[in-house]
Amino acid sequence: MREPLIRVEDLGRVAYAGAYARQEREVEAVVGERERGGGRGEGRAGTVLLVEHDPVITVSRRAKAPAHVLASPAVLERAGVALETTNRGGDVTYHGPGQLVVYPILDLSRLGLGLHEYMRLLEQAVIDTLAAFGVAGRRDETATGVWVGEGGGLAKVAAMGVHVRRWVSMHGLALNVTTDLSHFGLIVPCGLVGRPVTSLARLLGPGCPGMGEVKRVMVGALTGLIEGAADRADRARSGRAG
Repeated sequence: MREPLIRVEDLGRVAYAGAYARQEREVEAVVGERERGGGRGEGRAGTVLLVEHDPVITVSRRAKAPAHVLASPAVLERAGVALETTNRGGDVTYHGPGQLVVYPILDLSRLGLGLHEYMRLLEQAVIDTLAAFGVAGRRDETATGVWVGEGGGLAKVAAMGVHVRRWVSMHGLALNVTTDLSHFGLIVPCGLVGRPVTSLARLLGPGCPGMGEVKRVMVGALTGLIEGAADRADRARSGRAG
């Protein structure tokens, strides 16, 4: 029996630092597996981790990102929100209970994906997930992520930021399901002034699905897109070999 292309693991609710360390270990595992395979583009593509985080604001290493944390350390402490610096792309964001965070640790070379294509794949996974619940998600050409129509404008329902090392991805996407949106008031989300955030709970009210159902749909959407990318990469390699 062929080994599954990716492994999915639900870590439940975890602190950010613990999930970050786990991602680092998974990156090394994927790199090691590729090297043992001689870089032939065969075998497993990686692991997808599902988590909900304890309340935390994460700040990228972009120079302007720290200025987009509006709250003082004392205010953050009273709110029970941690502050972490991270190596992902993007700017500043909030993670907390009720938000589905997805960390795909994937060998992008195995999937034949460049960084731009990979970001669009993540966006599509969210768009497909939202569609399953009757919500029309869309891209914004000026800002990475997934947006929905709300109040006559656009609001962000899912944020994204990744880091790639030796062509293996880490970090990923965060979809607001029943997230406490008030915590986004502690920051300028993603460094985008005047761009609101929303959640499935705000959009759907009592009809909002539970986290377990959102996870199920997201895993199906994401794995389908990853498998499609792998199939295309395999065909391209076969064509070159022929």
